[in-house]
Amino acid sequence: MPSINLLPWRQALRQRRRKEFFIGLGASVAMAALVTLLAYLTVSSMIDTQHRRNDLLKAEIAKLDKAIEQIVALEEEKDRMISRMEVIDTLQSSRPEVVKMFDQVVATLPEGVYLTSVKQSGRKLEFNGVAQSSTRVSAFMRNIDASETLSAPELKVIQTGRDTGSGAEFTMFAQMRAGADSDQPTKEKRTARVSEVGR
Repeated sequence: MPSINLLPWRQALRQRRRKEFFIGLGASVAMAALVTLLAYLTVSSMIDTQHRRNDLLKAEIAKLDKAIEQIVALEEEKDRMISRMEVIDTLQSSRPEVVKMFDQVVATLPEGVYLTSVKQSGRKLEFNGVAQSSTRVSAFMRNIDASETLSAPELKVIQTGRDTGSGAEFTMFAQMRAGADSDQPTKEKRTARVSEVGR
């Protein structure tokens, strides 16, 4: 009976399996390295994309900050214009009021009374003058109380002159009536006017 030696065949099979194992191991390592590289590249790309987005947001925020500064500057300029218009409107409206006030002062002066000075502080008036007698001063006060633009006469000082015939020096206060400036434009109208000019 012939004998068959299987040792070379088994050794060849073992070497082939070992070779296949190392080939599979190398392929697995290469695949893992490839997957790791792809993951790294993907994450790096996402990070770069996020950085670009952040830079874009920072640039847009800087533009918005400049725009806000410009808006604040325009608001301040608008407020300054409104203040100037208020002053101009006040001066314009006070011109006929002052004329009317002086006309009423002249109309309320009785005979024998003349004024040396007239001072105005807001709606309060101060009259300094000389009258022939205290009766003339009382008549002046009654005329002020009955006036259309003046009211609330208040006598503060009256002095009789030492020299004969020099009369009585007096200081009197009065108020301008509130209805005299009813034609002044309101702040809302002035603001609307500035808004229309801004357009």
